Amino acid sequence: MEQPGWKFEYSYQKLPSNLFEPAYPRKVKSPKGLIFNEQLASSINLDIDSLMSAAGIDSLSGNTLPKGAVPIAQAYAGHQFGNFTNLGDGRAILLGEHRVSDEKIVDVQLKGAGRTPYSRNGDGLAILGAVLKEYIFSEAMHALGIPTTRTLAVVGTGEYVQRQKLQPGAVMTRIASSHIRIGTFEFACRGDVSTLKELADYAIKRHYPELINIENPYIEFLKKMIDQQAYLVAQWMSVGFVHGVMNTDNISISGETIDYGPCAFIDEYDLRSTFSSIDRRGRYAYGNQSKIMYWNICRFAESLLPLLYPNDIDLSIQVAQDILRTFPNIYEAYWQQVFCKKIGFDSVTANAVQLVSELLEIMHDQRLDFTITFRQLARGTLNHPALQDWVKAWQLELLESNRDLTSTSKLMQVNNPVVIPRNHVVASVIEDVETSGDLKPFLDLLEIIKNPFSEEFSGHTLAFPRPDGVPQTVTYCGT
Repeated sequence: MEQPGWKFEYSYQKLPSNLFEPAYPRKVKSPKGLIFNEQLASSINLDIDSLMSAAGIDSLSGNTLPKGAVPIAQAYAGHQFGNFTNLGDGRAILLGEHRVSDEKIVDVQLKGAGRTPYSRNGDGLAILGAVLKEYIFSEAMHALGIPTTRTLAVVGTGEYVQRQKLQPGAVMTRIASSHIRIGTFEFACRGDVSTLKELADYAIKRHYPELINIENPYIEFLKKMIDQQAYLVAQWMSVGFVHGVMNTDNISISGETIDYGPCAFIDEYDLRSTFSSIDRRGRYAYGNQSKIMYWNICRFAESLLPLLYPNDIDLSIQVAQDILRTFPNIYEAYWQQVFCKKIGFDSVTANAVQLVSELLEIMHDQRLDFTITFRQLARGTLNHPALQDWVKAWQLELLESNRDLTSTSKLMQVNNPVVIPRNHVVASVIEDVETSGDLKPFLDLLEIIKNPFSEEFSGHTLAFPRPDGVPQTVTYCGT
């Protein structure tokens, strides 16, 4: 596995041993390389030809390991739908960190590589359909400019996995800035304080090294988390993305989107939109995401309390509460920035924000497609009868703001995608792959998803609303 250019390190394994357990991938029957992310491989200095070789495929399946590898499953806890549970990597194995440069390392994780000490009653396996979905959604998010984990490769196992039915199995290689989660801190804070401190120091050094030498890095760590996560959710909202399962164990402290399970993009604009088969009460609905992230950040702050002011817990609580109160305003500022850009304003003004609010209200009342409505506005083709007065008011505001029409159009075009991974289209293509084994339709779809702002694809199915009579897609975790 060294041939592709891997430069493995094992810094996480130097943390206290209760934060992980040794875990080794199970051997698969007939590994077959299905998809390789050439652009990602190049960006982290790997040789794609070596990755695609027989030896590379064997390694990416977990059948062989890098020389000197110390694979582990990470321990963490989590509030799942609000209820605290001890968890851990039940179907993911961290091979180690790959050193990209002096300043950058990334986690290399095999997902679907078999049982770990944290699998509980699970089989630790992944089905091809769930892996393909994570691949296409994470690449879509990357193309949209939204922080995300990414998939380096998908390897078929030659075996079938029992879910709702027997489905083809696969192993996915996931690349992330790290796999440290809010839930990792929730786990650590319930043990020895020294473990929590080592984890926090490690996370700060790895993700926010500029904080290392300041007087109280843990306070600034909390502030960074608030800023990163508020920004992330505002970006999700701007493209109509619904994460689907925002448990604290699914929130990365790096600020990347992670764990694409029952995720989806909304069709019609509706704050109540939810897709997950298990989110029966809409806890993680589209419009609730900022509130849930705020709730999650509060759990993170609770875990840090012993470090903020070790000799004064009351002061720790007071300071944490003061910092947490900034989240709504920080989120709102990011939300306003991105939505004002979507209607052509590169700065936030009261009139622009009012226009956004009025537009969204009409879109909701008329059940208009979120992505299409904003792209039509960018093209100058928005002519829905219910929006005629709004368009006139918008044009007048642009005129009175002395906005250059050419730069306004460009601003909107780079903030309003032509295509998104429409749920019904992606589900149909993945089902065809599982049935026929032919990856070409999926790969064709992937190439379009990688170019979301291109008018070249304005005639593609992904650029059209869900047809009448096609039900909203129900999404599943894949476990």
